[in-house]
This record gives sequence, structure tokens and C-alpha cells, in this order.
Amino acid sequence: MRRWFLVFITVILVTCGVAILEAKRGVEQSPSNANQSIQQDEAFEVTNMNVDEFFQSTEGTFILKDAELGKTFIYNKNRAQERRTPMSTFKIMNSLAGLQVKAVKDEYDIKRWDGVHRALDVWNQDLALGSAYKYSAVWYYQAMARDIGEQRMQEWIDKCSYGNQDISGGIDRFWLSSTLMISPMEQVNFLEKLYIEELPFDKEVMKTVKRIMIQQEGDDYTLYGKTGSSGLQNNISLGWYVGFVVVKGHPYVFATNIDSQADFAGYKAKELTINILKKYKLVQ
Repeated sequence: MRRWFLVFITVILVTCGVAILEAKRGVEQSPSNANQSIQQDEAFEVTNMNVDEFFQSTEGTFILKDAELGKTFIYNKNRAQERRTPMSTFKIMNSLAGLQVKAVKDEYDIKRWDGVHRALDVWNQDLALGSAYKYSAVWYYQAMARDIGEQRMQEWIDKCSYGNQDISGGIDRFWLSSTLMISPMEQVNFLEKLYIEELPFDKEVMKTVKRIMIQQEGDDYTLYGKTGSSGLQNNISLGWYVGFVVVKGHPYVFATNIDSQADFAGYKAKELTINILKKYKLVQ
């Protein structure tokens, strides 16, 4: 009986030893739970960015703000504070005001083409708000601005503290190389309020504008934005790309502003921005 008892104890000890060894190997072969937690919780740190390589042959500025943590990266701080004409980036504000005062009902509201042939073929057709935003159709937004009217437009621009708030250049052209000016930093502040829906518009209005701003979607991110181009003036074109990217629910607001010799510098600003976001794996 005693011998069987000793055998039983020996088997138990051997079994426990094997289990301990296997557990130890498992720990050595895989990260610890603590390390896994650290890796999962690590957030992209905007203040550690370096974008010098993207501005080697381009004069400009780039801002990225972590809208959740409140941290901001700025390349070329002086230019980031300088006001310039918003060009087509004003279509974001124009859309908000138009929807708020019912100059358009929703993103599907159609305006009839006036038959005047313009530079881009996609402009020469009836357009809804959503497609006019997508194609950056100047005539649609000029017509909507006239429908909003100078008094109501001024009221909403003032409520939003949009740039220098000067629309004296004419109701259908004040944002086009005219009197209205805004800095990249002001663009970021305005867009952050739009993202978190703290602008003085109805919630549904802001949600609608955010929908039409979507430009790219991946498994883990959604990119919202708008380009703007001044066209060549003295062989230089001003280019904008502004918006926000939401990565796994984490929002980052951006504004890029460059000088370029391209006819449509906004496309160059967008390309530069996308390349920066790709470098830091915020988009694919």
C-alpha cells in the first residue's frame, strides 16, 4: 500500500513539473500580458512627427491635431498663423450655412445647370449638394451663396468666427481670392468644432456635411476633407487640403497649405497630406 502511495505521489509531482515547464515556455515565447496591454494602449504621438522631407521643394505648412488628447504638431509655425484666401475649402462653411437656412434641403437637393460651359466637364450638368461638393463645382456654391444672401451669410460666418469674417468682396466670390481670409490654425479650430459638433448649427446639419466630406475609407479609418486651389497667379498657385481622419475611433484634424506651380495646387496639397498620413499609418 505504501509503495502504491509513493508511486501516486511521484506521478503527481512529475505532472506538476511538466505543467510548470510548459507554462514557463509559453511565457518566454509570447509577450507578457503587461506588454500586450502597453502595445494596445500606445497612441500615435503627434508631437513626435517629422515632415521635413515633404517640404524639400515646397513652401508651406502642415498641422495635425489629436482632437482627443489635445496635442498639436505644426510644421512652419509662422505660416500656420498667416491668413490666406480659403478658396474651395470654404465649401464646408458654405454647405453648413446653406443647409441651416434651408437654401438647400439636404445633400440630394439639385440645382439646375445654367447651360454655361465651364472648365471641368463634370460641372456642366445638374448637380446635388453632395455631387457639387465632390466635384468642387464653383457655380453651384455661388448660386447657393446668393440664395443664402449677404445678411444671413455674414451672420453665420460671425457666429463661427470664420477667419477675418470679411465678405465684402461680393456674395458669390468673397472666398475666391478676395476679401475673406483664414489661417491654417483657424481652419483646424473650425474643423475640430465641426467634428465634435460644437459649431452653432443644428446637429443634423453638421452630420450631413460630415457625410459629404468623406473622401476615403479603409478597414480602420475614415478620411474627410476638402481641397482648395487659387489657380496660377504670378506663376504661383495657393493649395489647401483640410479635414480630419478618424482612426479606430480616434480623431485627428489637419490643415495643409502650400505654394505650388501646379494649376490646381489643392491636388498637390492633398497628395502631400496623404503621404504624411501614410508615413504615420493613419491611412493606407
